[in-house]
Amino acid sequence: MALLNVLCYPDPRLHKVAKPVAQVDARIKKIVADMAETMYEAPGVGLAATQVDIHERIVVIDVSDNQNELMVFINPEIVWSSSEKKSWREGCLSVPEYYDEVERPAQVRVKAIGIDGKEFELEADGLLAVCIQHELDHLQGKVFVEYLSILKRNRISLKMKKRAKELVGQR
Repeated sequence: MALLNVLCYPDPRLHKVAKPVAQVDARIKKIVADMAETMYEAPGVGLAATQVDIHERIVVIDVSDNQNELMVFINPEIVWSSSEKKSWREGCLSVPEYYDEVERPAQVRVKAIGIDGKEFELEADGLLAVCIQHELDHLQGKVFVEYLSILKRNRISLKMKKRAKELVGQR
């Protein structure tokens, strides 16, 4: 396994739309293992392949308290979402140290392929529903800050660019 480099907003690669995975083979399983290690090390509760510059429809999530219940979603698709909305304070490994309220459907049903290559469906609410929607947005090339006002987005973008320059200067 290996730690992967997480892209930071406003990197244009975060806006690439991910392509479907053709088959769950050894290469995909290695990507999943590396993504899981990267997510746990960060630490985070979800990671989309787009965030690590792999533009395939792969997501890893673990919202458990002990971070020992890894969920893998390959070619995930939301097939239903509730009309009821709920607002959550979201953060993102691609937008470090920034959190804001985002309103999303309170419940979703997702269809995906698991690491075993078998299709499954899952209904989710609470943090899991938020996380699924957040990560699937990444696969469509969307970052959560795009739900915020243009003013907030621009401010975040400037902060992230400044932070990137500072990190480069420290090397």
